This record gives sequence, C-alpha cells and structure tokens, in this order.
Amino acid sequence: MESFNIFKGYDKVKPSEDPNSLPNQPKTIPKKRRKIIAITLTIVLTLIIGSFVGAVIYESVTEPPESEELASNSVESLKTVCAVTRYPNSCFSSISSLNKPLTANPLNFFNLSLQATVRELSNLNSLPKELISKSNDKPTESALKDCISLFDEALNRLNRSFELMKVGPGEKVLTEMKISDIQTWISAAMTDQDTCLEGIGEMRSTVPNEFKVKVQKSQECMSNSLAILNNIQSLFDKFGLAMP
Repeated sequence: MESFNIFKGYDKVKPSEDPNSLPNQPKTIPKKRRKIIAITLTIVLTLIIGSFVGAVIYESVTEPPESEELASNSVESLKTVCAVTRYPNSCFSSISSLNKPLTANPLNFFNLSLQATVRELSNLNSLPKELISKSNDKPTESALKDCISLFDEALNRLNRSFELMKVGPGEKVLTEMKISDIQTWISAAMTDQDTCLEGIGEMRSTVPNEFKVKVQKSQECMSNSLAILNNIQSLFDKFGLAMP
C-alpha cells in the first residue's frame, strides 16, 4: 500500500501516478487523498477551537473579575475596604459589630465606619463626668472638664459630616468639596481628642487606663473613617463602581 504524508495536501501529483493525465493538463490531487486531508484538517481545527473555547470558559468560571468577586462577598469586600486603613482589625470589628447589612459599596462602608465612630465617641462622652464624681484631685478634674467640652465638639463635627452627605434630587452624594469638608471635620475631631489627652498629660492627672483605652479606640475609628474617605475614589474603582 502506498505511504504518504497527509500534510503534503497541496503537492501536485506526478504524471506517472495518474494514468488519465493528459499532456499540458493541470495536475490534480487524487480524490482519496483530498478526502483524507479534509478530514484531518477538520479534526485539527475542531481540537484547536475546542481548546480555546474551553480555556475561556474555565478562566471565566474559576477566575471571576475582582469587582464581581468583591460584590458577591460582603466579608471580603469589607476586608478590602479596611485594608486601606491604619487599623484594619479595628475597622473590621467596629463595622461588623453594628449588625447592619454589609452592602458591597465603599460609600456604605464609609457610612458604617462613621456610625461606629459616633457610637464610640458617644459611649466615651459620659466617662469624664463619672471620673470627676469619683476624683478628689483638682488637676484631674480640670483636665477631665476640658475633655467633656472637647468630646462634645468632636461629636458635633462628626454629625456635621453626616449632614454633608444628605442630598436632594439630582445631587451628588460625594463631590470634591464635600469630601474636603468631611476630611476637615474628622481631622478636627481627632485633634479634639488629642488635645484632651495632652491636657491630662500636662497636668499630670491620674486617670484610669480604661479612659485612655476608650479614647484610643475612638481615635482608631476616626482614623479608619478618614482613611476610607481619603481612598474612596480608588475603592470605587476597585469595586468597578462609579462615584455616587
């Protein structure tokens, strides 16, 4: 039986191989060989196309776009947002403890972070008064009274931040001016708390560690809220969303 290479499909047949060939007539490929070549090429193309399509389907199933993965997993989306903060563990625990729906949206997480900050500061607000009632030290009492007014002012600044995000029909929630103003309010609230602690230190006041711990926790929440706001545009990009 004659042996041949199926990939020599377009070689011309020698006259001696075709008894019916005539002088000066174009030489053709035998019908049997053409059929084998066609079948082989069909199989090869089918395998190539099938492999390509399979690879595309596999990639789309096993490696979804990051924005889709974040949108479908609220825990991972919260971790992603908290990763931009200085205190990611505090960020995650404070927002999770609110027991509110975790919508995979950076603005929602910022709102929750700000709510957690207000809650911490509100809980802290009554503590200086309790410590004053138990203290017999005048410098400590004076420093704590300053802290009461400073905490009140800090709480007012945070509430103003919430007010700035209230919008009417057709208004944007976050504009450059709004972001700048909220950054100013949160930074000023952090300064109020720093001033409280500095005053206690300067007067060499003796206050329980509980007070310092609670102030530190409140400061961390403020820092986290500010960090989320500072990175809000990049977070929206990461989630594949447009700024509201």
